[in-house]
Amino acid sequence: MPPSFGLDVIFEDNHLLVVCKAAGLVTQGAAPGQTSVVDLARTYLKHKYRKPGNVYLGIVSRLDAPATGVLVLARTSKAAGRLAEQFRNGRVTKTYWAAVQGHPRPVCGECVDWIKKDDRRHRMVVTEPSDPSARQARLMYRTLAERQDMAVLEIDLQTGRKHQIRLQLAHRGHPILGDTKYGATRGFPAGIGLHARRLVIEHPVRRQQITMEAPCPASWQPMGIQELLQA
Repeated sequence: MPPSFGLDVIFEDNHLLVVCKAAGLVTQGAAPGQTSVVDLARTYLKHKYRKPGNVYLGIVSRLDAPATGVLVLARTSKAAGRLAEQFRNGRVTKTYWAAVQGHPRPVCGECVDWIKKDDRRHRMVVTEPSDPSARQARLMYRTLAERQDMAVLEIDLQTGRKHQIRLQLAHRGHPILGDTKYGATRGFPAGIGLHARRLVIEHPVRRQQITMEAPCPASWQPMGIQELLQA
């Protein structure tokens, strides 16, 4: 078996490379001396297929550095273009798990906000719909489990704004565990308690629907979250 070079590969063919991103790893554009998912993926493909020269990888979506979970990369420009169109037109189903402080009420619901980037504070903020720089952010959630002062939510992400889940949950008083940028007071073993659990796309060449799912990461185990979800 060829080395994985630190990648947890979920799915791979001639057109796609789908991985489970680790906490703390940026998708692309790592700082000097650090690495990214794209760096690791290029090294993996170059070694596995003995590719000379540069290895093409198309970035069609990203995950925040402290989050974990499913991340799809395109291995050809054709696949990249078709996948980017799916993401742009909302034809991709994105499901996340979020471990949050407190118990959201109601236990299932919809969050709709208008958000924008606050450059001075280096974060996203909720604003008024009339703000010319605002963009609508929508998600649906349902509570999977509760214990003491935390809950695990399943999120159906309907728009793909930067830091959207983190901001919208924190805005309602339920920051994601470990996410001090958005007000969390409870830590998390690695990164934050946000996991891209499932991604459903249309294969860019075969045109059939495929579902990629990332298992609950090891960083969630010390919190007892796996036991909660299996109860």
